[in-house]
Amino acid sequence: MRVLMKGTEAMAEAAIRAGCYAYFGYPITPQTELIHYMSRRMPEVKGVFLQAESEVSVINMVYGAAAAGVRVMTSSSSPGVSLMQEGISYLVGAQLPAVLINVMRGGPGLGNIQPSQSDYFQSTKGGGHGDYKLITFAPSSVSEAASLVYGAFDIAEKYRHPVMILADGALGQIMEPVSLPEHGLSKPSVKSWALTGAKGRSANKVLSFYLDPKTLEEHNLILQEKFKNVNEEIKFEEDIFDDMDVLAVAYGTVARILRSAVQRLRNEGKKIGFFRPISLWPFPEDALKSASRKSKLVFVSEMSYGQMLEDVRRVVPDDIEVKFYGRAGGVVPSPNELYLKLKSLLEGGM
Repeated sequence: MRVLMKGTEAMAEAAIRAGCYAYFGYPITPQTELIHYMSRRMPEVKGVFLQAESEVSVINMVYGAAAAGVRVMTSSSSPGVSLMQEGISYLVGAQLPAVLINVMRGGPGLGNIQPSQSDYFQSTKGGGHGDYKLITFAPSSVSEAASLVYGAFDIAEKYRHPVMILADGALGQIMEPVSLPEHGLSKPSVKSWALTGAKGRSANKVLSFYLDPKTLEEHNLILQEKFKNVNEEIKFEEDIFDDMDVLAVAYGTVARILRSAVQRLRNEGKKIGFFRPISLWPFPEDALKSASRKSKLVFVSEMSYGQMLEDVRRVVPDDIEVKFYGRAGGVVPSPNELYLKLKSLLEGGM
């Protein structure tokens, strides 16, 4: 059955159906509706809901629940996620699974409450201190957001690592028909490492503090080896063919706008392809490199001034030109705007 839901609410319901037992949060627009939804639904499923006094408190509560072995989630928006960075680094260092949702808004600073994609670096390059990255997925529809949240709990437990769902204000606020996942298909795993009481077994330790440099280096090497295996979670969407004039690349909300511009140009007989990273880390490097080799030029668009652009340029062969068009401050490019940019590019302009 399909239901009409707002993006924030669909992500919240998907988490509950995935077995999320604890949710900690603090209100911030444009994701506050997610907190409202969880405040009503968590007691109904005998889960834990708590609105903390700050995002710093929130992420440390997430740490505690994750250490106890329960499925836990939090959500926020750009400035709030910035306040969580130390705690996120602790989660990674202690190898604790958790699901995090960032409904991005305009920045830097307090910015505004409009959609943005300017937190790409923060999520995919670490954000906090230490050598780590977050497993990061970027949905482009409400249904996909629900699906990615649902699957994120299994992935977090598989790697004992936090998973970030990188949405934006547009995706959080729009309403679309959603096919919600069923209850119980995603089941929490038994966690032998969790702090559940040591009766009948030796005590477990969950920590990210290693005073001896050699011991800390060995711990980092364990983490780096784990990160190599995360490539199994690569996700992307592509609509490509041989001998393209342009390959258009975007993620999230911009991708759905860009896709409509690409389709309009195809209807006019233009040779243009489309590529959408869904996993931002691990980034679909091999797939994008292969797709770009079938095109004369790569066009990237973001609601930022070029963050994913750096990963695209790193991957695309040097002999293929990469062009960029970005809007920021909460400005969302229109389908016609991107259509005209691509048309100009195809005609040798821009």
